[in-house]
Amino acid sequence: MQTASAPPTAAPPAGQAGWPSSWTTFPHGIGVGRYIDADFARLEYEKLWKKVWQVAARLDEIPQAGDYTVYEIGDQSVMLVRVDAQTVKAYRNACPHRGTSLADGCGSFPNQRIVCPFHGWRWDLNGNNKLVLDRHEFRDGKLQDGDVALRQLPAVVFAGFVFIHFQPSPPSFDDYIAPVRQWLEDFAIGQMRHYWWKSIRIPANWKVAQEAFMEAYHVPATHPQLDEVGREIVFGDRPGGEMGHHNVHYEAMPNGHGRFFAGPKKPMTGHVQGGSGDLLEKMIARLSLNADGMDAMILQEDVEVLKTLRGQPVPAGSSLGEEYIKALYRRAAEQRRPMPKMTPEVLGSWGGEFFLFPNFLVLPNAGNCEFYRSRPDGNNPDSCIFEVYSSKTYPAGIEPPRARVEPVTMETRKEGFLLVPQQDLGNIPRIQKGLHQGMRQTWLGKEQEKIILNMHRELDRYLKA
Repeated sequence: MQTASAPPTAAPPAGQAGWPSSWTTFPHGIGVGRYIDADFARLEYEKLWKKVWQVAARLDEIPQAGDYTVYEIGDQSVMLVRVDAQTVKAYRNACPHRGTSLADGCGSFPNQRIVCPFHGWRWDLNGNNKLVLDRHEFRDGKLQDGDVALRQLPAVVFAGFVFIHFQPSPPSFDDYIAPVRQWLEDFAIGQMRHYWWKSIRIPANWKVAQEAFMEAYHVPATHPQLDEVGREIVFGDRPGGEMGHHNVHYEAMPNGHGRFFAGPKKPMTGHVQGGSGDLLEKMIARLSLNADGMDAMILQEDVEVLKTLRGQPVPAGSSLGEEYIKALYRRAAEQRRPMPKMTPEVLGSWGGEFFLFPNFLVLPNAGNCEFYRSRPDGNNPDSCIFEVYSSKTYPAGIEPPRARVEPVTMETRKEGFLLVPQQDLGNIPRIQKGLHQGMRQTWLGKEQEKIILNMHRELDRYLKA
């Protein structure tokens, strides 16, 4: 698992009263110091990351009892351990003896025993000490098991995620997740399992990286193959027209969360650009661009289902999109494969996005999902660890693979990622570079970029506490 280096230990600047103007969240934009100042990054470590619920892992990383994975944010290292089918525990990744890290990356503890590699002290999966070599040497022979139990952190399993908090008495997780809880449940996110997972260190601030995915406004220029009208407007001489992002609706939610969705006007439901021609073939071509360019959200097997509708008339009162949805659910029923709830609200959110404050993005579709996670990279505000996950539900009887991260570098990104993420990764470092060119603030669109502004306002609530 790719990890971030430790943050600096210097104290953050005192209080919101002394904030420089470059840290300001403006009504229509963001002060660039929030992306490029090391002091602001230090403040985030102290006021945000140590005091917020955050996604530490997917259950797919630790499918069996005795499995572990390590989550790191700055200099904080957490060991997540699968205790049994129902229980996951989070421990400080340090031996109580002399501080040795007990785990690295992900793996399985032999015989379900946690053993310190330095002096062989041992614990069970519940964090109870089971062995101290030469116990009589310590505390005048009065060392108790409780003195050297592993230090546990609050952890909550929800929707296939393991959320953790660094405070011993954290705020309510239920209150934190409430704005998005029902959506994640209705999309069957908790029943989705690992497909692929990649991690890359990007020369950009963690917020710059995630904000690149928090709006659809960038599609015409960044992904011109996905928006024919937008491509002709941006790169040609077309004077105007309905671009795909014009159909996207945005919602800023409490607690910094947010979402966007296109409702019925999206390729999955038969809304594709272009003039005359066979709508089914145009829909096949459009969804193939997603499947071939991302291999997430829309998969090649979904396109194959759409192809089965060739030669079949669309019943009166129905539409091609409705018939496609029915075909997807028929196939899933035959495979006994979990699917999202078949409600207008859920179907209308396919192909959209949910943002979980502070740094996790969920892009759900018809039994498939893509996730993004962005983390700061030590004391360098110009670097971050960015991860992309693809997940899906599996037919009954098929054992999903264990989630293991595949490292990618900026130099190998063209081999490591398909076209769509390649295009995004090409932009992100350029954004960070531009923020150093004497800018005072960025500008945010009132509607298209509203969940970015909402995220920063919630970030301010933590940093100014």
